[in-house]
Amino acid sequence: MATAVELRVLVGKLKRRLREQTNLGGLAWSQVSVLGHLERDGPATVTALARAEGMRPQSMGANVSALLAAGLVSGSPDPGDGRQTLLSLTPACHELVRASRAAREDWLFQAIQTRLAPKEQAQLAGAVELLKRLVEP
Repeated sequence: MATAVELRVLVGKLKRRLREQTNLGGLAWSQVSVLGHLERDGPATVTALARAEGMRPQSMGANVSALLAAGLVSGSPDPGDGRQTLLSLTPACHELVRASRAAREDWLFQAIQTRLAPKEQAQLAGAVELLKRLVEP
């Protein structure tokens, strides 16, 4: 049980450190989460995004409005239901996401290289394989 607690706390700290490396122009984390959904799952309606985030469509509408105003998402009519709008990432947003991901990976790479001895780096690589087994079905 102690290992599970320590791992949960440690993963939380790592997530926070990686978030610190993210440079998405001062977006709220709820907005960043919307961008993540659109990147992973493709175009979606406000209603679908609200459901995925567990929030009311009105609240999601405010997030989407800010992302539209920032030029990070664009909307087009849903071919299955013209009353709905499908939201997708703009090319500028794809580049911003790519650059942010690269910054986080670079920070992590540098931290591993400078803080861990070669033997420890090998141990970490083995631990990553074990962690994969915890999360894969």
